[in-house]
Amino acid sequence: MKKVMVTGGAGFIGSAVVRQFIEETDVHVVNVDKLTYSGNLESLKSVSECDRYAFERADICDRGAMDAIFERHRPDAIMHLAAESHVDRSISGPAEFISTNIQGTYTLLESARKYADSLGGEQKANFRFHHIATDEVYGSLGDEGFFTEETAYRPNSPYSASKAASDHLVRAWHHTYGLPVVTTNCSNNYGPYHFPEKLIPLMILNATNGKPLPVYGKGDNIRDWLYVEDHARALRLVLEKGKVGETYNIGGNNEKTNLEVVETICAILDELLPEAAPHGRLVSFVKDRPGHDFRYAIDASKICDELGWKPLETFESGIRKTVQWYLENRDWVEHVTSGEYRNWIDRQYGGNP
Repeated sequence: MKKVMVTGGAGFIGSAVVRQFIEETDVHVVNVDKLTYSGNLESLKSVSECDRYAFERADICDRGAMDAIFERHRPDAIMHLAAESHVDRSISGPAEFISTNIQGTYTLLESARKYADSLGGEQKANFRFHHIATDEVYGSLGDEGFFTEETAYRPNSPYSASKAASDHLVRAWHHTYGLPVVTTNCSNNYGPYHFPEKLIPLMILNATNGKPLPVYGKGDNIRDWLYVEDHARALRLVLEKGKVGETYNIGGNNEKTNLEVVETICAILDELLPEAAPHGRLVSFVKDRPGHDFRYAIDASKICDELGWKPLETFESGIRKTVQWYLENRDWVEHVTSGEYRNWIDRQYGGNP
């Protein structure tokens, strides 16, 4: 691949993918992002001046804008990460999730299909549409078992339902129109540059500020945790070597209860910030959210066996790196939580696209 278009490239996972492409390869990257509240160009400062990086502020629901970007940049592949992704927000306001995750994916597929049909020769043969999805589309597991690529879809939240719909659209565009697609479904990501509404960054920041650490229910819900840089490496590998029409599950093999995650963060903070210890005194149990899936766990043997990927970080090494990053990058946190960053976006780009 010589040039890759990444939707949602200013988001948490997308920015990790963009940074890796620019820092570790000679690939040109076109970052397409609407810059909603969780899209943060500050996460790309280290690569923003590179001549192989380009940014387009655009909404994937805007067909005209998508057609123009395809025509202007002529990418060899697209990695589709743009999505509304927070389950709690989908419960209180599902409309945005339906719009972005379903309508946006449809619009992008149609634009990509038009563009792919215009290609010829080797570029047409090698073009790929890589759809990045979530394990939440599979629903909830009991105490045993794992999600595989053959697991039936049983989404339980507006977020996971919208992502399941987008997965089905991608599959249909491959089988009906011959669009060369690959799909990946990942477990819960964590790491640097994570917007502080999700569990791990929220707990780190609340704890460092002496605020309560709210844990849903009894804290016994289980997630498989995947370090974001490991995920980004897997996504690049699937784009390069994945078989057209196939799905690959990507997991960290790190099952932890939510309470175990919070307790681990508190223990690291007790070590790094002993003057405020014990941080565990801040834990508070709150009413569980509606439809809270009990357990997610991924069987990632397909990508490991067929493509040779494996995670480099254990949960213990990854969570320590994550906590340290947030402690060392308080300016980034302040900008994304204070409104200063949004004001800069408005000055730079004139409000919403």
